[in-house]
Amino acid sequence: MNIQTNPSGELETQPREIFGATQRPKVGFLGVGWIGMARLRAIAEAHAVHIAAVADLNVEVAERTVAGIPGAIAVPCFEDLLSLDLNGLVIATPTALHADQSAAALGAGLAVFCQKPLGTNAAEAARVIAIARRMERLLALDMSYRHLRGVTKMKELISAKEIGEIFAVDLVFHNAYGPDKPWYYAPALSGGGCVIDLGIHLVDLALWMLDFPDVRRVSSRLYSGGQSLKRGPRTLEDFACAQIDLAGGAVLNLACSWRLAAGRDADIRAVFYGTRGALMLRNVKGSFYDFCAERWAGTSKILLDKAPDAWGGRAAVDWARQLCNGASYDPAIEKSVQVAAVVDASYDSARE
Repeated sequence: MNIQTNPSGELETQPREIFGATQRPKVGFLGVGWIGMARLRAIAEAHAVHIAAVADLNVEVAERTVAGIPGAIAVPCFEDLLSLDLNGLVIATPTALHADQSAAALGAGLAVFCQKPLGTNAAEAARVIAIARRMERLLALDMSYRHLRGVTKMKELISAKEIGEIFAVDLVFHNAYGPDKPWYYAPALSGGGCVIDLGIHLVDLALWMLDFPDVRRVSSRLYSGGQSLKRGPRTLEDFACAQIDLAGGAVLNLACSWRLAAGRDADIRAVFYGTRGALMLRNVKGSFYDFCAERWAGTSKILLDKAPDAWGGRAAVDWARQLCNGASYDPAIEKSVQVAAVVDASYDSARE
């Protein structure tokens, strides 16, 4: 089926069955807010799985969603999803719920695709991954920036040593608005501020691009309303800077924020400096969705890729296709614990 929206924002479907619905894995969706709905549309358009059920705290939203999907049902809660005969679950709920919900779904024998992060800390992420490994179930995390077309080209150049040895990476993610959901501002639900919300994306991107070298040291500074955060109860940071020292001597420099006077909606950049040049990914005209990638040599630059690029749902579609092909546990997910540990250290070092 091909899911689209009509002018009123409601879902419409155009039947286009490649496989019979009963032959494809049956997948449920937990949470269909903006991100959950975007991932649902991407997975539906890939035709790899059968969308069987949806649950959301807003029951009316869940019911409107399934009204546009033949054969899908709306259920009241997470536990009801687990009682169905599903093969997989897509989770797009507040951060603090990810670990327990993923663990329960995996324990029930379902594959899981979860919004980032997998837990509020590295220990939670490791616990979930251990269950996926034991149950031999596919577990993936929505680190969607890896799937930008320009990023793919950059990674190929880095892997081929086209810009030499990487010795420094600058990572920037400033959101001039900050999150629009109240739960982001409740530490018990969000697990933190701009670092776990925004910075984690670029930390994951950089470590993945460099094939996950060991992290030797993390030092950071966190701020809230311009005031440095030190010891005491965690206050959500709205600005953070961190230096991440890697094995071999390379360094990652991270800056991220909510509601910073950035002169645009968003400032997103990742620049990889090598001994024979540099590679740069940046957003275009303040967009959260449009990016360009360039290769730099001295004062010259070569365009590698530019918008448009419909990258947002590729991680979800990749998971759905793997599930359709019968994939089980993928040990690549274990690297997410290293990313979570860097986030943990960013919080801990700022309060030492």
